[in-house]
Amino acid sequence: MRIGLLHPGAMGAAFGAALRTRGHDVLWVSQGRSAETAERARAADLKAVATVADLAAQAELVLSICPPHAALDVARELSGFDGLYVDANAVAPATALEIQSLCRRFVDASIIGSPPMEGPTATLYLSGDDATGVARLFAGTNVKATVISDEVGAASALKMVYAAWTKGSAALLLAVQQTATAAGVDAELLAEWQHSQPQLPDQLVQAQRSAMAKGWRWVGEMQEIADFFASVGEPEGFHRAAADVYRRFPR
Repeated sequence: MRIGLLHPGAMGAAFGAALRTRGHDVLWVSQGRSAETAERARAADLKAVATVADLAAQAELVLSICPPHAALDVARELSGFDGLYVDANAVAPATALEIQSLCRRFVDASIIGSPPMEGPTATLYLSGDDATGVARLFAGTNVKATVISDEVGAASALKMVYAAWTKGSAALLLAVQQTATAAGVDAELLAEWQHSQPQLPDQLVQAQRSAMAKGWRWVGEMQEIADFFASVGEPEGFHRAAADVYRRFPR
């Protein structure tokens, strides 16, 4: 199959490379992309096309893997696409349904894990009528593809509740440390953690590293989670605050 990939960041390039191991042609749009993106695409053996229109004209399936705040705009660029559109972004189910309204055929997807470069470190969750066919594309690759429902929104909901804890709790830990520093008790807090919560110092270091590298991407994700919580009558303030924490880590 000829597959369009928007866009080959670290995760997207790894998924593109996985598809290439099955012999699929994977296209990416080179116009306006950085040298780092071009190098990732080259390393993954992806084929460059000049514009989104070129990709839409040639691809049978488009896989969108981008920062969640850009998911709708990316889908709008493909509004005339006749093939199958797979949105694998960290968005709320309501956003997934809005993206579906722009597409002729649509699969809701979400990714949990890290870029599958050296092994099966990521799971692609899929929901929708065409989900089984998308899962088959990844059979035998480093990507574990799992169909969880024929209802659009299920894959996105799973991502929302998973990241609500992993990235939400990391944001809380960052805010706690920053508050302790402002109050001048950060050394004492660290000493107490080492005594009574020995796992927390390492978790803090990991949260800081991740936020420095990718926190800018998680602002939109936290907002999507907050919207999802609100839609089911749960408090949204946790993740509105987490978005504020991650805004302190610009790209």
